[in-house]
Amino acid sequence: MTFVRGGCAAWIVCGSLWATHLAAGARTLALPPEDEALVGSTTTVSARYEDTLPDIARAHEVGYEAIVAANPGVDRWLPGAGTPIVVPTEHILPDAPRTGVVLNLPEFRLYHYHAPAPGAPARVSTYPVSIGDVDWRTPLGLTRVVSKVKRPSWYPPASIRAEHARDGNVLPAVVPPGPDNPLGEYALRLAVPGGYLIHGTNKPYGIGMRVTHGCVRLYPEHIARLYRELPVGTPVRIVDQPIKAGWKDGVLYLEVHAPLAESRTESGATAAVRAVIAATKRRDAAIDWDAVTRAARERRGVPVPVSR
Repeated sequence: MTFVRGGCAAWIVCGSLWATHLAAGARTLALPPEDEALVGSTTTVSARYEDTLPDIARAHEVGYEAIVAANPGVDRWLPGAGTPIVVPTEHILPDAPRTGVVLNLPEFRLYHYHAPAPGAPARVSTYPVSIGDVDWRTPLGLTRVVSKVKRPSWYPPASIRAEHARDGNVLPAVVPPGPDNPLGEYALRLAVPGGYLIHGTNKPYGIGMRVTHGCVRLYPEHIARLYRELPVGTPVRIVDQPIKAGWKDGVLYLEVHAPLAESRTESGATAAVRAVIAATKRRDAAIDWDAVTRAARERRGVPVPVSR
C-alpha cells in the first residue's frame, strides 16, 4: 500500500469532563474466530432531559458522528427526556490482518489487537477517533509506531500558524504541555513523512469527527491506555472501508458508514451487494436483499442482520 500525501498539525519533543456515568477504560473484547467478525453489542439508553447526543457519546465512549448516524431523526442537541438512544458499541471487524492496530477512517474507529498471552483468549480493544479533515487527510497505508512521548510539546508548522492567523488567532511557536496543548498528555509518532501522530486531546467533545490536520486523535483515557500497551514497532494499518460484512453465529451482518468525501472506494447499494456476495462465497445463506438495500441507504453504522 502507498501513502496518500497529507499534513499534520503536530511536531513533538519530550516534554473537567461531563462524566456522571462515564464508563471506565476502553472496551476490551474477546476476539471471535477467524471466520466470524462481530464484537461487542449495541445498547439502548434513555436520554435525560439535560442530555445531548454528544453528552451520551462521551459517557459511553463512542464518537460524535457515530452516535448521530445511529440515531436518525433524533435532535442531536435536544433529544428529549425518555428518548431511546442507540449507542453503537457493536462492530464488524475491518477486513485486515488481526494484528497490531487497524484504523478504519470512515468508521472513525481504531482497533488494537492484543498480542495473545499464553493460555489466554485473544482480545481486541476498540476506540473512537477523530481524523484529518478533507483538506488535511489522514494517510492510508501500512506504517508503524516509531516513538512514544509523554507530555509532548506542540510545535505548530508554519502552515497551521498561517491558517490560525487568518482567523485572528496567533499561535505561539511552541505550546508546552498542559491544558492548552491540543496533543493532550500522550503521543505516538508514526513512520509517515510529515509528523503524523496518534495522540490525545484537550477537547474531548471533538472525538469522532473530521477535525484534525491529519493526525489521529483519541479520548484522553484511551490514548493513555494505548501509550501503555503499544510497544514501539507496532504495525498500524489505516484503511478505507465504509462497508463491512461479517458473520456471527451463522448469521451474516452488514455495517454501512457514510464514505469519506474524497474517497474512491465504492459505496452505496452496489458495493453493499458485492460485500454480501463476497461474504457468502464460502458460506451459503438466504439473503434478505431488502435489508441489504436499506442498510446501504440508511448508513447508520451499526451491524444489521441480512441473512434469514
